[in-house]
Amino acid sequence: MSGHSKWANIKNKKAKTDAAKGKIFTKIGRELAVAVKAGGPDPSVNSKLADVIAKAKANNMPNDTISRSIKKAAGEGDGANYEELVYEGYGPAGVAVIVEILTDNRNRTAGEIRHIFDKAGGSMGATGCVSWMFDKKGVIIIENDGKIDEEALMMSALDAGAEDFTPVEDTFEIYTAPEDFSQVRQALEDEGYAFLEATNDMVPQNTVAVTGEDVLKKIYWMLDQFDDHDDVQNVYHNAELPEEDEEE
Repeated sequence: MSGHSKWANIKNKKAKTDAAKGKIFTKIGRELAVAVKAGGPDPSVNSKLADVIAKAKANNMPNDTISRSIKKAAGEGDGANYEELVYEGYGPAGVAVIVEILTDNRNRTAGEIRHIFDKAGGSMGATGCVSWMFDKKGVIIIENDGKIDEEALMMSALDAGAEDFTPVEDTFEIYTAPEDFSQVRQALEDEGYAFLEATNDMVPQNTVAVTGEDVLKKIYWMLDQFDDHDDVQNVYHNAELPEEDEEE
C-alpha cells in the first residue's frame, strides 16, 4: 500500500494547483457525461454518477458546474460520444503504467499515447501486459485535520464494508473492493465526512524504486505528458519516487 500512498499524495498536491483545476474539471465533466448517458441524470438511482459527483466534489468542482454538466449530458448537449479505453505499457526503468482514456477518436488517441511512451524511452504494450501487477480498489482519502475521531471513522468505514483503513501522515486512507466502493462512500458522506479523493483506483501490488536523475526526469516528463493530455482521465504506475522529488 505504501507505494500507492506516496503516489496518491503526489496526485492530491497536483490537483490543488490552480493551473491544473481547469483541466481536471474538463476531464471530470467527461466522466459525468458518460455516467449520465449510461444510467441517467439521477444520482439516487445511478451509482456510477453518484461516484463521479463525489470525485468532482473532492476536486472542489463547484456545484453549479456539476449541475450544468449533468443537464448538458441529459439533454444530449454536445452530442459527443466518448469511448472508454485502457492502454498499458512500460515507462523508463521498467515502470508499469496504466492509462485510462475517454476519447471520441480512438485512432488519434492511440497514436498520441504510443508517442508519449516511445519518447519517454518506454513502450506501449498489449492489453493485460501490466494490469496483472495492480489490484482495482475503491480508494477514499480523508484529510486528518485534527478534529476527526480516528477510531470512529475507522469503525464507520469498516462497518460500511471497507477492507482496510490506514492513517498516512496527514490523511486517512480507506480501501474497498470495487463493488463495495459506492456503499462505503455513501455511508461516510452521509456521516458528514469530506473527501480529498473518492474514486476507484488501480493500486500496485509492488513498487519499483526509481533513482538516477536522467531516469527520474524521463518519468516525470512522461507522467506530465499523460496528465496534460485531454483524453487521459487517470494514470496509474508502480514507480516509487524519491520523497525529495514528490513536490515537483
